[in-house]
Amino acid sequence: MVDAGDDDFTEVAERADVPVVVDLWATWCGPCRMVSPALEKVATDLAGRIKLVKVDVDKNPRLSRRFEVQAVPTLLILDRGETVARQAGAAPAPALRRWVEQSITTRKG
Repeated sequence: MVDAGDDDFTEVAERADVPVVVDLWATWCGPCRMVSPALEKVATDLAGRIKLVKVDVDKNPRLSRRFEVQAVPTLLILDRGETVARQAGAAPAPALRRWVEQSITTRKG
């Protein structure tokens, strides 16, 4: 798991060799605190296949605007910098894992 912000997001997330799960969250967000450990479990289970990047939307307004975040948490999956999946709201680890796996199986070679 890596934290990224307005200044280093391109390097950390968009240039990654594997698909990146982006967790757009806020410190004051209760559902974000529930999703975080579930996402970390998914990232551990899928180590080497995905990278988890967390972005605090309050500290990184440019990224929040760029991804048109209207609710937190908002989860994105980026593949080579392109958004291939998006979902808003909390979900349990098994549902998150299914969503991530379905999103990355369509990965272009």
